[in-house]
Amino acid sequence: MKTTLKQLIILALLLSMPLCGSAQEETANTTNRYRRDNAQLGLPAKNEKRVVFLGNSITEGWAKKRPDFFKEHNYIGRGISGQTTYHFLLRIREDVINLRPKIMVLNYGTNDIAENSGKYDEELTFGNIQTLIELAKLHKIKVILTSCLPAKQFGWRKSITGSMDKIRHLNARVKEYAAKNRIPYVDYFTPMLSENGQEMNPDYTGDGVHPNEKGYEIMERLVVPIIEKYR
Repeated sequence: MKTTLKQLIILALLLSMPLCGSAQEETANTTNRYRRDNAQLGLPAKNEKRVVFLGNSITEGWAKKRPDFFKEHNYIGRGISGQTTYHFLLRIREDVINLRPKIMVLNYGTNDIAENSGKYDEELTFGNIQTLIELAKLHKIKVILTSCLPAKQFGWRKSITGSMDKIRHLNARVKEYAAKNRIPYVDYFTPMLSENGQEMNPDYTGDGVHPNEKGYEIMERLVVPIIEKYR
């Protein structure tokens, strides 16, 4: 048995261990959000080439603000506000693997850096991203990686400093990993950057973190050609 497979089995066992009290309730909320929608979708029809977007509030807001985009292209949005890469590991089976998509578009990093699940550790976040990719590949799901968007400050956690440097470093690392492993990579960061290079372009966001409709349109023009190339 390969080491990678052993690690994934250990991870699955750890994630399946029972939690107590509020932690158990929180886990249920993070893993069950789309259970009814997933059940209604069922398995793909013959020749259906599903695409699932797994992510946080940026992905959730995308599907809510631009529903016609998802409907027109037959894309499935599975974003949950506030989530980190740790939460994605808890729900990748229910929200991605069980839907049997051909492609998973992975959006990540913002809430890890904002410390929504504790102190930011790039090694841990990068490891989570690798595990998500490995789990998808085991189920023959093509992965498309995307960069973390620019964010100078997080309104809900203003004590976080140096976020742009952290984002740049994580993006560079993931981009390098993608190139080495022949994984498609979409750079949202550069086209969404302001002229001063220190924040998201104000034309594309209302709060400096989440895209507005104009920002999502930029992202759509970048990601659609890559999806259709591998679909």
